[in-house]
Amino acid sequence: MAFVTEDNLSDLAVKRWATAHSPRLAELMTALVRHLHAYAREVRLTEEEWAAAVEWLTATGRISDDKRQEFILASDVLGLSTLVVQLNHRFSAKATPATVLGPFHIDGSPTAGFGADMSDDIPGAGVHHRPGPRPRRHALPDVVLDVWQADADSAYEAQLPEIDEARLRALYRTRADGTYCVRTIAPRGYAIPMDGPVGDLISRTDISHYRPAHVHFLIDHPGHEKLITHLFREGSAFLDTDVVFGTKDELIVRFTEEPAGSSPDGGTIDEPYLRAEFDFVLQPRATGEPRP
Repeated sequence: MAFVTEDNLSDLAVKRWATAHSPRLAELMTALVRHLHAYAREVRLTEEEWAAAVEWLTATGRISDDKRQEFILASDVLGLSTLVVQLNHRFSAKATPATVLGPFHIDGSPTAGFGADMSDDIPGAGVHHRPGPRPRRHALPDVVLDVWQADADSAYEAQLPEIDEARLRALYRTRADGTYCVRTIAPRGYAIPMDGPVGDLISRTDISHYRPAHVHFLIDHPGHEKLITHLFREGSAFLDTDVVFGTKDELIVRFTEEPAGSSPDGGTIDEPYLRAEFDFVLQPRATGEPRP
């Protein structure tokens, strides 16, 4: 029998986890054990430091609920979320790049018609548009666009205890000609939540805890890869220091100032507003590939 020593412990732990019934689980767990042990050896992890890490993980779990996912935020600021996205969504150069989902997506957003305002009852609503492009040669009809964003005070409804319903989020669909039109307030940059374990950790560094102005999109259509992405406002602060590593050149969009008058959805608007256009290009799914 091989008893545990500092020299053989890692090999013994890897051997045990290699007995996992699923080959993939065995691969995941043995690699995790190897890298965790290598990390502890490299930094000469102390018992006090490991106890503090366990407490941090425990606090991260305590603060998480159905509206706030602190573990997702931790993954985001470590760059792991973006790395996993890059590894799993290697789209063609023509397709719109994928980004992180983020901790504030919620299933079941209300449906909205072409040009409907998802910022109803929000101060400043009705002055900004994010319309879809003109019809394109390969436009796709009936594409679902799940859209969400922070408010003018840089908060999502999950961060507001007094809000218990969907706010600044909606499900849109493209028309027969592939166009879409989303009406909302202009996006603003904001700080990630700093009142939890992730914020406490960030505060001990020189890392910027801000995100540039953006709107989130989750776009779904049969026969194409699901696309989770952002659109970032050109000229926003923090584009080059996005705390979750989400900014990409292809996703930076110019907002132009438009005078009062006709609006992109065919109606009218009584005061100046901002307009941005963007063509989303979806990655076709390989023939015969199952839909997730």
